[in-house]
Amino acid sequence: MSIAMLTVPIVDGTAKYLSTEHSPLFIAWARYASASLFVLPLAFWLHGRAILPTEGRPVHLLRTIFLVSAMTLYFLALARIPIAQAVSAYFAGPVVAVALSVLVLREAMTRRKALSLALGFAGSLVVLRPTSDVDVGLLLAFGAGVFFALYLVTTRQASLGSDPIKVLTFQCVVGTLLLTPQAMATVSPPQTEMLWLFAVIGLFSVFSHMLTILAFRLADASTLSPLVYLELVGSAIIGFIVFTEIPATRTVLGAALIVGGGLVLTKRRKKV
Repeated sequence: MSIAMLTVPIVDGTAKYLSTEHSPLFIAWARYASASLFVLPLAFWLHGRAILPTEGRPVHLLRTIFLVSAMTLYFLALARIPIAQAVSAYFAGPVVAVALSVLVLREAMTRRKALSLALGFAGSLVVLRPTSDVDVGLLLAFGAGVFFALYLVTTRQASLGSDPIKVLTFQCVVGTLLLTPQAMATVSPPQTEMLWLFAVIGLFSVFSHMLTILAFRLADASTLSPLVYLELVGSAIIGFIVFTEIPATRTVLGAALIVGGGLVLTKRRKKV
């Protein structure tokens, strides 16, 4: 999960760079279409024609809808605000996921989880500043985070009894189909020299999601969700090096509170 989250900023930075020439709606579709080109050959090689999961398809469909909604809103946000700011607002998602894992998956609510929720909620308030005029980009990133929380919880449900490659294939193929209408409405054929960037988005998306699916086969959603905060590190580096973006003090403070909430859950008690 840690490696997956440190890979995601590569996708985010590439998407932000491409948004200067292409609609975020088209880029969101291209991400899934490109990912499908990488995962389908592997799925056919491993499983022949049986490349999609046969069990729990309604859950797989639901998690895919949540994910494509999250990524579309997030790409729209990246086109409007700095990466670090978008990621900080987006990280309200893991906070929501901890709550949902208790309410929906019946995972135990502990004092650590309660403290994590409190810190994450406080950090989200600092970043969003709900008492002032909230930037549309921030609202889009926050909405993406909520959908991502729903995706994290349904991933736990979908990954327990399904082959990871089949789960990923379903996600990529169905996600491409779901996003095709918005891609057709905003299509802008990329130049030949830009095609490799769309390939980068697809390749690293497959890599990160494959690791995420495997992680959720091995651990609870409430344990893994805080590790998403590692994306902040990579996002800040990408934003500074590529886009010369320096996070605002408010963003750093809010992110610190959110990360603190995550660290509360990742610390394990010593055995006596």
